[in-house]
Amino acid sequence: MAPQSTISIHYQTTRVLPEPDVFIHTSNGTRIPAHAGILASVSPVLENFIDRPRKHRSSERIIQIQGVPCDAVTAFIRFLYSSSCTEEEMDKYGMHLLTLSHVYLVPQLKQRCIKGLTQRLTTDNVVDVLQLARLCDAPDLHLRCMKLLANHFKAVEATEGWKFLVNHDPWLELDILRFIDEHETRKKKSRRYKKEQGLYAQLSEAMECLEHICTEGCTHVGPYDAEVKTEKCGRFSTCQGLQVLIRHFATCDKRTTGGCLRCKRMWQLFRLHSYVCHQPDSCKLSHSRLTLNIAVLRKCDSQFQLKMQQGKRKDDPKWKLLARKVASAKVMSSLSLPKRKRDEGMRVTINNPGIRSFKLL
Repeated sequence: MAPQSTISIHYQTTRVLPEPDVFIHTSNGTRIPAHAGILASVSPVLENFIDRPRKHRSSERIIQIQGVPCDAVTAFIRFLYSSSCTEEEMDKYGMHLLTLSHVYLVPQLKQRCIKGLTQRLTTDNVVDVLQLARLCDAPDLHLRCMKLLANHFKAVEATEGWKFLVNHDPWLELDILRFIDEHETRKKKSRRYKKEQGLYAQLSEAMECLEHICTEGCTHVGPYDAEVKTEKCGRFSTCQGLQVLIRHFATCDKRTTGGCLRCKRMWQLFRLHSYVCHQPDSCKLSHSRLTLNIAVLRKCDSQFQLKMQQGKRKDDPKWKLLARKVASAKVMSSLSLPKRKRDEGMRVTINNPGIRSFKLL
C-alpha cells in the first residue's frame, strides 16, 4: 500500500475558511483536505458520504475517490470551491472531470466538461469520448462524436481506439455503422432537396422575368404598346436567356410539328405561368401578338389552348404540384430579402396590371 501524504491546495475563494474537517483519499495515497459544508452544498453524493455515521466520533471524515489521477481529483475539488476550471486542466483531465462530475452529480462542471471535450474532439480520441459520453449520459457530446465519426470514418477506422471497440463492444460498433448509414442517407436527401429547391427557384425567377419582359421589356423584347427599357435589369442573365428563347419561338418552323426542344421549353413556361398566374382572366400572355408574325402567333395561341385542354386531362395534378413548389420557392426567396426590398416587391405585385403581350425589337 502506497504511503499517504497530505497536500494543500489553493481553493481560489475569497471566503475565510475554517480548518479542514474532511479528507479526500486518492488512488496514489494522497490526502486532500477539504471542508464538509462546502462539499455537501455542491454535491448531493458527497453530502451522503459526509452524513454517514462514523464508528468513533473523534475519527476523521474520509471520502475515497479512486480510479482517477490525483491531479484530476485536485482539479475536481478546486472546482467545487471556485466553480472554475482552467484550460490546462481541461486539456489534461477533461475526461476524468466529466466522469467525476457525473458520478458526484455536479451539473455545472459536467456542462463545462461537455463543452471542453466537444472543442477538443479529434479522430484519435473520438471513440474514447463517445464511450464516455454514453456512460455519463451526455447526449449532445455523444451526437457530436457520432457526426465526427460519420464525416471522418476512414481516419477513425485506423486508430487503436476503433480497433479496441471492434474487439470489445460490437453493439456500439453496430450503432455507429447504423448511424453512418443513416447520416449518408440524410445527406443524399438533403442534396436532392437543395437541388430541387434550386430548380424551383430558377423557375420562379423565370416566371418573374417573363412577366417583366411582357410588362416593361428588357433590352430587345418587350410589350408592343410601350417603350422598352434598354438598360439591363438586375436579373439580366435570366432575362437574356428568355429573350433568346422568345425570339426563337416566334420564328421557328418546327414549332407546329412539335419537333423543336427549345419551343417545347417555351410551351412549358407558358403552361407553368398559367398555373401560377394570379390574374387568369386579365392575363394576356397566352394571347401575345408579335409584330414579326401575327398569323403565326395566333396559330400558336390556338395550339397553346388546345395543349392546355389536352394536358389538363392527363397530368394536371403534376403541374399544380409544380406550381405550388415554384410559388413556395418565390415566398422563401422573398423572405430572405431585407424588409425594405421585400415591401417594394409586394407593392410592385399589387400594382401590376397583368402580363401584356410582347414584341420583338
